[in-house]
Amino acid sequence: MRRLLLLALSFPLLAQCQKVSAPPAGFRVLRNLDYVGAGNPRQMLDLYLPESRADKPNPLVVYIHGGGWEAGSKDDADTLVGLIRGGTPYAGASLNYRLTDQALWPAQIHDCKAAIRWLRAHAQEYNLDPGKISVFGISAGGHLVSMLGVTGGVKELEGALGQHLDQSSRVSCVLDFCGPSDFLTFGGKGSVIDPEDPKGPLAKLIGGPLKDRQEEARKASPVTYITPDDSPFLIIHGDKDNIVPYAQATEFDAALKAAHIPSILLTGTDGGHVFFSGPLIIRMYDFNALHLQGKDVQISEGAVPSK
Repeated sequence: MRRLLLLALSFPLLAQCQKVSAPPAGFRVLRNLDYVGAGNPRQMLDLYLPESRADKPNPLVVYIHGGGWEAGSKDDADTLVGLIRGGTPYAGASLNYRLTDQALWPAQIHDCKAAIRWLRAHAQEYNLDPGKISVFGISAGGHLVSMLGVTGGVKELEGALGQHLDQSSRVSCVLDFCGPSDFLTFGGKGSVIDPEDPKGPLAKLIGGPLKDRQEEARKASPVTYITPDDSPFLIIHGDKDNIVPYAQATEFDAALKAAHIPSILLTGTDGGHVFFSGPLIIRMYDFNALHLQGKDVQISEGAVPSK
């Protein structure tokens, strides 16, 4: 109980992400670091560094915001702050990426990969461990972190942004919170999003209604790229999600496990689109502790409270 209370207190928000108005206690924040070098505010990140320098490089937790690929900001980082301040030696990064009013897919994953490469290239400067990078995203951000987790060796999705193409965009582990995984099966399964709506978020991402953009939808789907060398996953999804259907999580989890990729599916009982609870927070902490610190923790799969 004491551990749950401490973790809950370190987690500043048990709801949808909100803006970080001031540097969190114990951290200094370097804002608007240009990971591409083009001066585009949508290609910048904020870096959260522990004020006390560790005797060894800090593992890094990278947060990618949601918003249907058409809204959101790196400032919406309260959940990231919660993940890095719970008594752990983590640094954090929250990044912007180009939205669909600026560019179609695959610009969004090109940006995310450029950010990971930039962070690796600057690891020594900021005392980061380039071999221990966790990525966490909600909704559209969950989609993008899932893509990072399954496309570490996919050349056509690397893009050519920034000055650090010699660096890898692979990540150590993925926390996918209610992200879509297969756009070809997205419609007709309990979502209020119509994939055939030309003004809907999916159509704006892939360049048109699903029926006209099948190949683009396939190429934008994480499930397309699963291979046995992919990163371990923690998939979090509410069984009453009416935006990204729960079936997206169960089918993705099954596909990962079929490829022998470590995957843990946490189902929010009566959970909608984004939820938090104490038991869920503990599992999120433990997942990062397992893969970033090598701690011997057991993470139980299955149902978690959504409140």
